[in-house]
Amino acid sequence: MDERFGPDRYGTDVLAGFARQRGPAPVPSVEASKDLVIEWTNTGFCGAVIRVEGKLVHLEDFHGQVRVFPLGPGFLLEGKPVVLQAPAATRAGALRSASGSLAVADHQARVARASRIFVEGRHDAELVERVWGHDLRVEGVVVEYLEGVDDLDAIIKKFAPGPDRRVGVLVDHLIAGSKESRIAETVSRGPFGSHVLVVGHPFVDIWQAVKPARVGLSVWPQVPRSVEWKHGICEALGWPHADQADIARAWQRILGTVKTYADLEPVLLGRVEELIDFVTAEAEPASFGASK
Repeated sequence: MDERFGPDRYGTDVLAGFARQRGPAPVPSVEASKDLVIEWTNTGFCGAVIRVEGKLVHLEDFHGQVRVFPLGPGFLLEGKPVVLQAPAATRAGALRSASGSLAVADHQARVARASRIFVEGRHDAELVERVWGHDLRVEGVVVEYLEGVDDLDAIIKKFAPGPDRRVGVLVDHLIAGSKESRIAETVSRGPFGSHVLVVGHPFVDIWQAVKPARVGLSVWPQVPRSVEWKHGICEALGWPHADQADIARAWQRILGTVKTYADLEPVLLGRVEELIDFVTAEAEPASFGASK
């Protein structure tokens, strides 16, 4: 120490007391379990976990918007920073079904529930079976197709849903102001509305729920309203479309590209999962009022 500058206020050991200093508290890790509500700090987007795909997590907010974020740091859980990681079963490489759920080995199909899921047509039913078939058999849920939803209100009334006999309906082109949205509103206001859940996707047809890259497109083509949509798609792809047999073969070609949920648009994934949860939920016990 140079005596001209008085006592050495820095000391002679630069590491003295270092071990006693407290560093920042470690950020805890949490598993990205289904339905966990979490916030992405960069944008403030808050949503529930609907699935984990590789190193990505899919979050769905209250309005049904789905966004994808990388697992790791950058999340808030109840306002506190956390590191989001894949569930342990995923990290361990557990066998998973096409929907991303844990596969149940050596499982015999459950006796069918009274509850049902209705979809608009055969193609919708085949796509749901392709991705969620394992889950539906485990849960004992039957999927039926309606050949359109124009008569949905009458079909629901004939089915007569109840607490243990619920109906979930998947509708194409369910957007504000559409014919489908008016039908859904009629059903929800009807006498069985509390036992029916109608959800949908914005696509003109279920074909569009398959990611366009699976058939070599960047986006699905725009088809003029004067042209039948499926015929227009086949024409744009250069596929035969002279009759219904050609359309059926085109659909099988598209369906053949679907191996797992990752081949579908996220907006459809959330809706189907919501329907399965609805029709498999246990009925609430009857309330007989408070005792006097």
